[in-house]
Amino acid sequence: MSATPSAASALTERWNRFRTGRNKALAAEHGWLTLTSFQWLPAGPGPLKLVPGLWSTDGTTATLTAGADEGLVLVETGEPVDGTIEAVLDDEESLMWVRHGSVVVELAMRAGRYAIRTRDAASPVYTEFTEVPVFGYNQMMVVEGRFEPFEEPRAVEIGTANPEVPGTAVVVGEVVLELAGTTYRLAAEEGALGSLVITFHDATNGDTTDGWRKLELTRPRPDGTVVVDFNRTINYPSAFTDYGTCPMPVPGNLIEAPIEAGEKLPE
Repeated sequence: MSATPSAASALTERWNRFRTGRNKALAAEHGWLTLTSFQWLPAGPGPLKLVPGLWSTDGTTATLTAGADEGLVLVETGEPVDGTIEAVLDDEESLMWVRHGSVVVELAMRAGRYAIRTRDAASPVYTEFTEVPVFGYNQMMVVEGRFEPFEEPRAVEIGTANPEVPGTAVVVGEVVLELAGTTYRLAAEEGALGSLVITFHDATNGDTTDGWRKLELTRPRPDGTVVVDFNRTINYPSAFTDYGTCPMPVPGNLIEAPIEAGEKLPE
């Protein structure tokens, strides 16, 4: 897509605001940059790394037993954990459950199993973060596509950043676009307020970018056309941490051309 100088300047300004907001969101206390472990809960009460207490699950309920002297408190109320507490989650749900010093423990249900992720506000990945490296804004990486919805959403089995956690993508249609003379049909999931989310591989992966990235598009116009601004391509949390369970692209969401736009591989 081409634009007048004034329109191009406005696009760049909006992108700069987008980048500022993105970096601010990543710098949130106990956000994705603070992850320091992913641990499955054992069947019988036992210790886990980085936090006190005895943890377990019967497959339905997660259980934590600790004494008040161990320093664990409930995130929601600040009340000390003194005895046994329980929580029940549905699959893919998470709960910021307890805190220990600078560490918040996230209870999660993934692939039908309970796990915890420790989020440490003292993690160097978090404390030393300034911004995500990005390619410079490139107007040529803004193209027009066309959304072709499916009659019904389709569930597609996918991998995730954790080989022990299988995933499912619910795709609602395809975004058809042309790059470097090649036509691509990229499966899209539904995002917030009717937006579309495309998770994809491209030729930069493993070199200047992470193994895969994602792009959120605004709601398609009434005629099905949609603006695909690759400058807004971002990393999944798994680009910053080894403890994510982020979804991989559905089979076929591969762009053979290098998408030198958006976020790069974090240093």
